[in-house]
Amino acid sequence: MTYKLVAASVVGMTLATGAIAEGMVGIAMPTQSSARWISDGQAMVSQFEEAGYTTILQYAEDDIPNQLAQIENMVTNGVDVLVIAAIDGTTLSNALENAHFAGVEIIAYDRLIRDSEHVSYYATFDNFQVGVQQATSLVSGLEERFGDGPWNVEIFGGSPDDNNAYFFYDGAMSILQPLIDDGAINVVSGQMGMDRVGTLRWDGAVAQARMDNLLSAHYTDDEVHGVLSPYDGLSIGILSSLKGVGYGSDDQLMPIVTGQDAEVPSIKSILAGEQYSTVFKDTRELARVTVGMVDALISGSEPEINDTETYDNGVKVVPSFLLEPVAVDGSNWEEILVGSGYYTEDQLR
Repeated sequence: MTYKLVAASVVGMTLATGAIAEGMVGIAMPTQSSARWISDGQAMVSQFEEAGYTTILQYAEDDIPNQLAQIENMVTNGVDVLVIAAIDGTTLSNALENAHFAGVEIIAYDRLIRDSEHVSYYATFDNFQVGVQQATSLVSGLEERFGDGPWNVEIFGGSPDDNNAYFFYDGAMSILQPLIDDGAINVVSGQMGMDRVGTLRWDGAVAQARMDNLLSAHYTDDEVHGVLSPYDGLSIGILSSLKGVGYGSDDQLMPIVTGQDAEVPSIKSILAGEQYSTVFKDTRELARVTVGMVDALISGSEPEINDTETYDNGVKVVPSFLLEPVAVDGSNWEEILVGSGYYTEDQLR
């Protein structure tokens, strides 16, 4: 592979002052509507520049043709490596084949890219463990707030076009299914399985509308005690629905609602006694792992990986590095989020 030196003045690219560019990295992110993806993009640009790379960072705003066009333009502009957080992990095969034949290496970032042999590596968190942590927190909260049960619980899944959503769901159900089977948890609506509980594009408004429907159809006489939510953006919509019918008032305790990504509105909600928990995934660490992978690829060495079995994309098992997520609730938010320097206390109060 031939690596290019690119002038810092090229539109849309940035270069650390005084650094010598060793290669150009294209970073394709799904959307800026989630604070999480903004943090990911900023962390990667900062760390890539610090390492001396030129970067192109683009957000596709959850528009698949837009992301495809952005990736194709990055290849045309001469990137050496593509780091892609896919909107839909099943739609990139042709674009990645073209990138491969142009000599571009491809790293899947936090969302597995499916059905392509050209994905070199995958940097992510232990997504099954995310689901385990969400369900474990849900059960702990149910015991704390509502006693021994049985508990009425509804289940939400992530976007069916995001491979991670299935790992979150499966991890959570590894904890919840035995409790459902023995009657400790009652899914009043009967809605389970990603085909029934998935939330396309992780859309909070869709989650809120579904929660509205669940409450009106199944909870006119019963009380909901908990909601498994796999993402903070869904949790906020679910909480809006619950508050709209009186939950969280003096007469009705707020159900236990989980989340993921430790977004600021959800941390504030946890501090207000509404959302119960979230799962923190340190994007700085994921960026660090990704930069290490790029360094290894460009230098011709082997990237550090710790998983060669889990992530089969339908064509190959993609060598991966899995980072550990951390469950966060009202008891440890300050230690985990402020203590690590990820947020300041002023941002969360």
